Amino acid sequence: MSPTALLLIDFQNDYYSTYAGAKWALSGIDTAASNAAILLAEFRKQGLPVIHVRHEFPTNDAPFFLPESAGAKIHHSVAPIDVEPVVLKHQINSFRDTELHQILTNLKVGKLVIAGAMSHMCIDAVTRAAVDFGYECNVAHDACATLDLEFNGETVPAKHVHNAFMAALSFGYSHVDSTDNLLKLVR
Repeated sequence: MSPTALLLIDFQNDYYSTYAGAKWALSGIDTAASNAAILLAEFRKQGLPVIHVRHEFPTNDAPFFLPESAGAKIHHSVAPIDVEPVVLKHQINSFRDTELHQILTNLKVGKLVIAGAMSHMCIDAVTRAAVDFGYECNVAHDACATLDLEFNGETVPAKHVHNAFMAALSFGYSHVDSTDNLLKLVR
């Protein structure tokens, strides 16, 4: 039986309103990180693989996650330990131009539990790409966060953005469930 790995996507300082100098604060990131920390603790307790992914834009003219900035560092609430790989990406999709797939292959991972930000961008992209690579995906909806968006002159509240993307992922790509229910996968 192949192991289940935890993917923690972009839990970075610039997303936290509680971080001084945050450049792109998300709605609900603290709750999402608290739930991700519960998953992280259980994966560590069970000795299951944990992979952290962090985004840096390649140039300093980006709106957030500037290269080598404190804002681009992983938030202390879900910080990696030495044995946990950290994948650096420069694209929305965590698999694109990174070693993520190779790490998962080397670990013989078949299932993923995914948490992080932003629901409508990097979580959506990594989940769809992971399915294309043949992984069974599970998204912890209460361990993901996003922000209000604007389209065609209307503001779409973060809650609606998040729910729409979770509904789309659950329709054809992933099992989307709560942190509590997903913990049962690893216990």
